[in-house]
Amino acid sequence: MNDAVTLRVNGKPVTVPAGAMVSTAIAAAGFDLFRRSVTGQPRGPLCGMGICFECRVTVGGRQHVRSCQTACASGMEVQTDE
Repeated sequence: MNDAVTLRVNGKPVTVPAGAMVSTAIAAAGFDLFRRSVTGQPRGPLCGMGICFECRVTVGGRQHVRSCQTACASGMEVQTDE
């Protein structure tokens, strides 16, 4: 893959094209649960443009990052509520 970045999603390495959003990497890694609501319901991207906040994950230890608005970077560590 030319111009690709490799990051880890829940400890699993995944390679995506440069410029891809974290939400894309999570899906490419095979995960569909991004977070859980306060009542425990599974959540994932809904709007894809940062308005709904359903795609929030932890990136590099920073919580509540909107994965659909965050570009992937090599070596990035992403954690969902799997």
